[in-house]
Amino acid sequence: MVAILGYSPQQITAAVQDMYSAVADTPDAHFHFPVGREALRVLDYAASDMELLPAGVAESFAGVGNPFTAQSMKVGDTALDIGAGAGNDSLIAASKVGPDGRVIALDLTAAMTRKLKHHSHGRHPNLEVIQASAEHLPLADESIDCITSNGALNLVPDKRRAIREMFRVLRPGGRLQLADVVIDRPVNVNCDSDPRLWVECVVGATVEDSLLAMLGDVGFEDIRILRRLDYFAHSPSQQTREIAQSFGAHSIELTAKRAGQAPAWWNQWLRRASPKRWLADLHRRGFLGVAALVMALISCYGALAAVGILAALGAGITLNPRLWGGAIALFTILATVFIAAGFRRHRSAMPAAFAAIGSGFVLYALFVDYSVITELAGFVLLVGAAARDLYLRRREEAARLGLGSRSHT
Repeated sequence: MVAILGYSPQQITAAVQDMYSAVADTPDAHFHFPVGREALRVLDYAASDMELLPAGVAESFAGVGNPFTAQSMKVGDTALDIGAGAGNDSLIAASKVGPDGRVIALDLTAAMTRKLKHHSHGRHPNLEVIQASAEHLPLADESIDCITSNGALNLVPDKRRAIREMFRVLRPGGRLQLADVVIDRPVNVNCDSDPRLWVECVVGATVEDSLLAMLGDVGFEDIRILRRLDYFAHSPSQQTREIAQSFGAHSIELTAKRAGQAPAWWNQWLRRASPKRWLADLHRRGFLGVAALVMALISCYGALAAVGILAALGAGITLNPRLWGGAIALFTILATVFIAAGFRRHRSAMPAAFAAIGSGFVLYALFVDYSVITELAGFVLLVGAAARDLYLRRREEAARLGLGSRSHT
């Protein structure tokens, strides 16, 4: 993964480390997300669990949910806390697995791991703290009984790799309990003007269905969402609340179980190539109009070219005029409908109007009086309408993210 939304994984990592170093060192500063004991209370942590936490640890809590809703940990487990932060969930986990169990608290940020080591030293012999990335877990295969993670995956550049790593280190039948931020609508604009957007709003989050699909792709099963929370409603930043609302950002708590073995590569490929998945992704990203227009052009000129080539090679293939014209008309109408749907995003009627005129020209040429000039003019108008719709969608998205005019209040 070379770059994401205009900047590199290294820039993302640096931005994450800067932000959460600040949470560790100056927890009383102004952040865009809930922090500390108030955040623990808002996320419904049990009072008995909160009592386990030293003040210096609790003040730097920055989770997005309560993964212990899953109740996945058992006495004697070897547990891994990915994105442990100051160690709130790690300390709770240490009490749940008991003295015969073991907890590995892993975090990317040096300031967080230092803080946890300081507060746990000599008090929790079953707790080990390491600094590492979720994309490269320094653990042996099938060495963990339970993984817990709270608000870490949305900060990871390569989520598929991180999920594969989770699967790798879990034992067969091992359990995952996860709280993380997801979105209903993906972020498509280039955010290279401010890589801190990755940690300050929803840029790094995944569409909920895509996250569940990625878990299933690598071999997790019995994936269940236990709770959805309007996490961003508690943000002290008005801009963050507005951005989260516009992208349908929320947090979820889920549980899953590791299958006995990973699916074969071809099985994973078939899952990822599912038409249902890529059509849903095209829809979320506003590309259905472009896809339908491409299909109309292929149906019209691609089919004609294919027949011409085959005829030149001696193959006597002809097109059924009704089926041919019907396919072109169908995709042309679908392109117009999908382009017009962009009005809900950018509130501009221009793309819909040009698409309607363009489709009218194409349909007139198909079914009333054929003229290559009329047909071409129709497709040119449709191409212009699709391009304008995409431009307006991206401009609206950039405005919602505050690109070029950043100001948190």
